Order: sequence, then structure tokens, then C-alpha cells
Amino acid sequence: METSVKEAKQNDEVHDPKILGWAKDVLDRCSSPRMMQQEVIHSVNRNALWRGEECLNLLAPEAPTSPTVKNLLSAEVGTRAAEGHIGSTQRWFAGTQYIDEIEALCVELLKRVFNCNYADHRLVASMIGNMTVYSALTEPGDNIMTMTQPFGGHSSNRYDGPAGVRGLNIYDIPFDPVDLVVDLEKFKEEARKIKPRLVTLGASMTLFPFPIKEMSDIVQEWGGKIYFDGAHQLGLIGGGQFQEPLNEGACIITGSAGKTFSGPQSGVILWNDGELTKPITDTIFPALAATHQVNRVAALAASAAEFLAFGEEYMAQIVANAKALGTALSDRGMTVLGSHKGFTETHQVILDVTKFGGGLSVAQKLAKANIITNKNLIPSDKPENWDYPSGLRIGTTEITRLGMKEQEMDIIADLIVAVLEGSKGTDAARQQVIEMRKSYQKIHYCFD
Repeated sequence: METSVKEAKQNDEVHDPKILGWAKDVLDRCSSPRMMQQEVIHSVNRNALWRGEECLNLLAPEAPTSPTVKNLLSAEVGTRAAEGHIGSTQRWFAGTQYIDEIEALCVELLKRVFNCNYADHRLVASMIGNMTVYSALTEPGDNIMTMTQPFGGHSSNRYDGPAGVRGLNIYDIPFDPVDLVVDLEKFKEEARKIKPRLVTLGASMTLFPFPIKEMSDIVQEWGGKIYFDGAHQLGLIGGGQFQEPLNEGACIITGSAGKTFSGPQSGVILWNDGELTKPITDTIFPALAATHQVNRVAALAASAAEFLAFGEEYMAQIVANAKALGTALSDRGMTVLGSHKGFTETHQVILDVTKFGGGLSVAQKLAKANIITNKNLIPSDKPENWDYPSGLRIGTTEITRLGMKEQEMDIIADLIVAVLEGSKGTDAARQQVIEMRKSYQKIHYCFD
């Protein structure tokens, strides 16, 4: 029997057919496009109530913005186009004098936060920063070294991300599965054989700093460079709570503004060497970014101003909360990675939840209790365990910005353990979370 065109398209769909089917049914029941629009608004509002007011959001990649930053994301300037570099002669469009002001303020604020010579604000997503670096500093066929995903690496630096799209030969950075740091001796041995043009230190699971200076000294033997993908650590770097990659040997930092930095979801790129300016900015425009959402740029600038005032205190509390949560979970019998080293030096706590059914099962069970986490590969996993890994990743950024401190970490640890061990049902835990969140609705570490 021949398959119809409509059936073939459905069979080829990558998205969950049940969810798409639900959306189709909802739209079919609408009597007008206006009602269809209302269904979108209803979903947005349901998410705002649940995730914004009733959940403990422990996702490491998320942070709430301040009211000012949130308002700027809907500013009128977001409808305006601004192709090109700052300055009237470098713009394609006239009438951009105030846009130039907004973008210049953003660039200069980023330089102050990160104490660097150069910064660019036009990356509408942090992964575009990875593509920028690989396009500017490598040629197809070059050797690079990056971290594998079971040791915290991210797909953006592997074959299925920008590094692979660039056509690079990708080798693994040796990693110590116990101490959760780069195995420097093995790296020295492997790197001298491979002679990578670029070594990328980028991890979506990061507990401890990297030996950037030592690695930089090694790769300089053949003119190699260190690139620090600080997607998760950007705020910690700006707040002086992690390490200073540009001062330790990295030539470039990229990062996400929407994670620890707690601004709008977007990318940031930073560097000190003026010789890198042309290849980087030529790659950003016109290759990867044209109209780059000036409302987002304004929100990023406002976030940077907040960070200058509150960043150090905010980031210090994030790390203190992560350490306290790791300790509390370990004290209650959970297997916490890095326990012999104080659990973490970042915003993250990583659990091995194999005995509870693995990361996917645990994350789904906790979500029913309004505790939001994510499954994660850990060193004992293999890359093919991506869908069903052994680990669980927890982040303390959002709960810290809501005003929670070390004492609340004990309460959260009690809830997590009670749900996983079955001493508290998910319905009862959910009600406790909702009650707890009633006292934590205000955004801290901002001017509002």
C-alpha cells in the first residue's frame, strides 16, 4: 500500500507526534485565527504560572531576568533593523543613531564587567559564538581537542555541532573521571602527537576550574591556542568566583548571557588580542549575524549594569548554595560527584542516580513534584547513553536570585530525597514546593 504524502511527512517528523497532534486538534477546534492566537497566549500564561511561580527551578542553564531586563525585551527598538558594525558609515540602514548608542553602551559595559579589551554583543545564541571561533581561528581539516560529553563536554564542540560543521578533526581531551579535571599528563602526551590548532575548554557539566595556563604553555609549542567556552561559567567569571581565562592563557571566551550571567538568552564573546578583532568581527558580520535583535542588546546592556553592582555578591551566593546543596544531598545518602573535593566550585551539583532508575526517570519524577532538573551524562556513561544517562544535573542560579540561601538548601535536599526514596509522594511534595515558592517571588541582585 502506497504511503500518502501527508503520512510520509508525519513519519519523517522529528518532533513528538503526540504533542504535534495535540496542537493540530486544538487549532482544528478554533473558529478563527484570533482564537488560535489565544491558545498560544494561554500556553505562555500556563508556563508563567507553573514554572515562574510554583516550581523550584534547578536547571543549570536557566536564570530569571530582572523586571527591567524583562521589559526591555519587549521594547520598540526590537522591531528595528541594524545590520553592520556600530557607526553610521558601517550601517546598511539610516536612522540608527540611537541604536548605535544602545550597542556602544552594551559593548563598553561588557568590557567593564569582564575587564577585557574587546567584546561583541551580536550573538543571538551562545552556540553562534562557538561557530564564530571555529570559523575565525580554524580551517577545515584542522585538528582540535575538545571534551567528550560523558565528561561534561557539549555537542557544540563535537562532530554534531559547529566544530563538526566546520569540518574539523576532533580529538578528546583526557579527563580524570574521579577528580573531574583535565588529566594534564595525558593531555601533554596526546596534544604533542596531535598538535591541535585549537583546544576548546567547554563543558555544560563543570564542577572545578581548568588548568588553562598549563595547557596554554603546552600548545604554544606549535602555535596552538586555547579557547574557553564559558557558556555556563560566564557569570561566575565576571563575578570573580571561578577563574580568569583570558589572564590564564585563553585567547577567547564565549558564553551565554542567559545562564549564570542572568540576562537575556543570547551569546557574548570576549578577547584581548587586537589581531583577533578582524577575523572575529568579520565572521560575526556579515557571516553569522545581520539583524541581531536590538531589544536583546538593550536587555544585555541593562544586565551588565546590574552585574557591575551585584555580580560579585550574587555569584558568591550561587556557589555557596551549590556547595551547601551538595553537602546536604550527600549527608542524606545521595551519590554526589566531587564529594571528596568539596562537591563543586560552580553553580552545579551532579548526582549519580543509577540506583533510582537513572537520570531520565528521576528528572521526570521530580518534575511531577514541581522540582525541575535535567538528566545528564556522567563519566561512568558512554556517549550512546544520551537518552538514558545515569546522572542528574542541578543548578542553583535561579533559586539564588529568588533570595534562597544555605538554609533553604537543606529543605530542597529533604524534598528531593523524600521523593526519590518514596517517603513523600509527588503530590504532597508538589504542594510543599508551591507553598515554599510563595515566599520567594521577588528577584534579587538588581535595581528594581
